[in-house]
Amino acid sequence: MREPALVPRLRPFTATVFAEMTALAVKHDAVNLGQGFPDTDGPAGMLDAAKNALFGGANQYPPGPGRPELRAAIARHRRRYGTEYDPDTEILVTAGATEAIAATLIALAERGDEVVVVEPYYDSYAAAVAMAGAERRVVGLVRNDGGRLELDLDALRAAITPRTRAVLLNSPHNPTGTVFTRAQLEAVAGLCVEHDLIAITDEVYEHLVFDGAEHVPLATLPGMRERTVSISSAGKTFNCTGWKIGWICSTPELVAAVKAAKQFITFVSGGPLQPAVAYALDHELEWVESLRTSLQDKRDRLSAGLAEAGFEVRPSEGTYFVCADVRPLGFTDAAELAWALPERAGVAAVPVKVFTDHPDEWKHLLRFAFCKRNEVIDEAVRRLRSLV
Repeated sequence: MREPALVPRLRPFTATVFAEMTALAVKHDAVNLGQGFPDTDGPAGMLDAAKNALFGGANQYPPGPGRPELRAAIARHRRRYGTEYDPDTEILVTAGATEAIAATLIALAERGDEVVVVEPYYDSYAAAVAMAGAERRVVGLVRNDGGRLELDLDALRAAITPRTRAVLLNSPHNPTGTVFTRAQLEAVAGLCVEHDLIAITDEVYEHLVFDGAEHVPLATLPGMRERTVSISSAGKTFNCTGWKIGWICSTPELVAAVKAAKQFITFVSGGPLQPAVAYALDHELEWVESLRTSLQDKRDRLSAGLAEAGFEVRPSEGTYFVCADVRPLGFTDAAELAWALPERAGVAAVPVKVFTDHPDEWKHLLRFAFCKRNEVIDEAVRRLRSLV
């Protein structure tokens, strides 16, 4: 039988670094700080709500847009930012934020369109742009005089062409932990309005910001409510990454377009989990605040340990992640170290350059996840000290 041919634009995405690194971590019994999932469960009330829904008959297809109680809870949640969305026409429940991003790009970008993506980028972005048949143009983050990463607004302005359809923005930013400031986002908003662009915002870490940093949804800025597809999910907020319950909020026209694509991808998902997420959005944000505080402490714990192990640790203002420069340890390519690290030190991490179109500019950085129990972080640090 003839081997099936891969669609050419998808050939670069046949394997992910996460799958490969996890396999190495398992093989060498390594502490896996490469993947961003917590090792503790979410709030007990949410888990009880899921159990009650599971045994209460909510096991068939939910409505295509998502269960009404979840869409209503999402609308109430977005009001905390000062934005109003109609649960019936302006909110769509998805199989996590990854599907939301893919369905949005498939729905709104066409062959010949360009989508501007900030580099480094979460790996699904490039694949989703390719599946839409569009072309990506990348704009890299740059370090300011204080060593903090920020948007290169001049490069963003230069990247916009008559073919540009959308800007895909992620803040708090994976993999770097950067949180874009209000001033930077206002500049992005101005460019979107000036060039009549759609903004697609990945806000899954919206609650996980540290040191007083502020998460500013782009849709709240002047001129952006009608041109922004705001994406978030329950996974990072409530320690339930395996549930894959995400959502988009936008105008009726944009939501209808995304729903038309989404219904042929998963149709629906997570029927008995949707009521539990609705409960959590309404009743568990105090738990989320305690999670945010504990993650800030874990970030400090891992950052201090990485510094003791000889890394140069970069600032992280949010998310699950901290990046570290390997050059003080005598390495020039973090990827070479990453592939050797599970066997050599019993720890898994991810090289940042795999999230980029310009790997040489990012090849010195490793991404570590700190969303783990303290004893796991401490064991990873103990093992990493062997590198010194």
